[in-house]
Amino acid sequence: MKKYLLLALFGAFLLPSISFQQTLRTIKSPGNISTITVGLNKSGEIFYKISYRGKTAVNWSRLGLTTKGLDLSKGFRLRDATASKHDSSWKPVWGEVDNIRDNYTELEYGLENEAGHRMTLRFKAYDEGVGFRYELPEQPGLQTIQVTDELSEFQMTGDHTAWWIPGDFDSNEHVYSTSAISAIDCTPYNKEHAIFTQHIVKMKNVQTPIAMRAASGLHIALAEAGLADFGALHLETDTENLKFKAFLIPSPDSTIKSTNTLPFHSPWRAVLLSKDAAGILESKLILNLNEPSKIEDPSWIKPQKYVGIWWEMHVGKASWEYLDAEGKPNGRHGATTENTKRYIDFAAKYGFDGVLVEGWNVGWEGWFGQWKDEVFDFAKPYPDYDIDALSRYAREKGVRLIMHHETSSAVTSYERQMDEAYAFMKKHNMNTVKTGYVGKIIPRGEWHDGQWMNNHYLRVAERTAQNKIMVNMHEAVRPSGLHRTWPNWLACEAARGQEFNAWSAGNPPEHECILPFTRILGGPMDYTPGIFEVRMNSYNPEKTEVVHTTVAKQLALYVTLYSPLQMAADLPENYEKRLDVFQFIRDVPVDWSDTRVLNAEIGDYITLARREKGSEDWFLGSITDENPRSFSIKLDFLPAGKTYEATIYSDGKGAHWKDNPYPVDIVKRQVKRGDQFTINLAAGGGCAIAIKQQ
Repeated sequence: MKKYLLLALFGAFLLPSISFQQTLRTIKSPGNISTITVGLNKSGEIFYKISYRGKTAVNWSRLGLTTKGLDLSKGFRLRDATASKHDSSWKPVWGEVDNIRDNYTELEYGLENEAGHRMTLRFKAYDEGVGFRYELPEQPGLQTIQVTDELSEFQMTGDHTAWWIPGDFDSNEHVYSTSAISAIDCTPYNKEHAIFTQHIVKMKNVQTPIAMRAASGLHIALAEAGLADFGALHLETDTENLKFKAFLIPSPDSTIKSTNTLPFHSPWRAVLLSKDAAGILESKLILNLNEPSKIEDPSWIKPQKYVGIWWEMHVGKASWEYLDAEGKPNGRHGATTENTKRYIDFAAKYGFDGVLVEGWNVGWEGWFGQWKDEVFDFAKPYPDYDIDALSRYAREKGVRLIMHHETSSAVTSYERQMDEAYAFMKKHNMNTVKTGYVGKIIPRGEWHDGQWMNNHYLRVAERTAQNKIMVNMHEAVRPSGLHRTWPNWLACEAARGQEFNAWSAGNPPEHECILPFTRILGGPMDYTPGIFEVRMNSYNPEKTEVVHTTVAKQLALYVTLYSPLQMAADLPENYEKRLDVFQFIRDVPVDWSDTRVLNAEIGDYITLARREKGSEDWFLGSITDENPRSFSIKLDFLPAGKTYEATIYSDGKGAHWKDNPYPVDIVKRQVKRGDQFTINLAAGGGCAIAIKQQ
């Protein structure tokens, strides 16, 4: 403790004393809650500081870039500094709320170095946090830059509790760790995944977003916004000095992190700040830092619920591949004409918008780990999948098939096939595609989080938008709010989803209580909730895997894990055994006019209430970690003078995620504004409530 106190004193007194006072500039957020101060020291190095509610949140930290043949880290003089204010509102195409206010104070901090090269640091101070980025205008003698390092630092003021995953260049599908900053250590991960060790430059690299809680109760999340034409932001963790530094994913030439043409600006570096966990969930900072929609007429973009031929492969009932090792039909293929019709019938009967079909196209035999440039054909079905008949059948039933494009990370192959693949989709009345990027990236040497791949994801978003196709990307980079700019980009996986529960140690009960404060800050996740048969030995007596939740928690996830694209992931027959419980999944919307955080603690519990877009109906979801909890909920969010019927789906008697996950009690009661009642959550449990106006 003494060491960390001395570090704080060092940060508080030393750095300001070496800064030229005449270069210091300070801006405050519109409500005087967040403050940014920036200045240069005697060497012309850039430092900044963030305060929140009068206390230091990020102590003096360095800024700057280094590029091949050009140092943009020191030797600067202040050229100009201009402050301005902005206040507007915008309406998302879909989202958690109808209207978003964009209210900030901005500082353009213009710099010039000894060689005459100019760079601007742009800061935005919001009441809920801060964003900053680097900008290089067009200038004589400088057409392109090759970034070799970003020096952005985040000096914490204490040994905060942090929720983090390791800095893996190629995957974000990891269980979150909870530790003090000083205890962040990826060594166990590196030992388990030795193949990646060389690619994690330091054992203490973590991915963003990372969430933290200070002893004072201050909550901080470090993230990025508007990730385009750059490597994803990871963080080197200095556990001795409690400091994070930007780490950019390299190109195949590991000394180069990105190559950019001027004029250029980096993605935004976002610091979300709140006095409590609820404020982090409520923040719209990342969305506000992104550019407005580039789709002039988004009327064709529709949030949706879907079912699909997917979970049955994960639990071992069916296969993606059509042929066995001898080249003969294996008899286990899931994507057959008959089976797909069964799912279409189910979707039509119970009101779902779409049916995802995986394993429909040639190439699945032995594909995993091939690392070959040509694996899948995205316009050639297997012989037992009659796409013409199925597209007609789906249209007759008022349901759309959802296309699946597993690229096997042969990305150059996918890009060559995109035009043909999207034309094939449109021919067969499909307007949504799920892409996948399992495996090592081709071109070789590229990473899932690198600049080349981030540009590919944007090319897919733009190309699908041109074809009026919505996209759901799996194994992609973490979202950074780009769904504001490309609202056809409905969701991503980009984290450890439900599938891990079917064939691995699974996701611990706290996992879904961490995701909204970390991964989901940047955008919706296709988590695939709704599993009713949570024990895998029901499919194979030798299997021991389980879903680490109660069934009631699976219902609540539709409210607490936000996405405009939600799957009812279990098998149709498991739903038809429990139609009374299944009713909540049928009823719950995927687009909202309003969202209220009723309570929240990172990794412990979350309770949200959301109002359906275009309706007066509300839906409530509450989830907990491995600990049972009871909450008193007051219905202050309901309008006065109206009566509602609440259908409450809660953990039944003796429910427990491991010992007894199945019981769900369903109770109906009349409610109105101001009513108060208690909800009880079992260990690993949840509660879901549909509140419908009478």
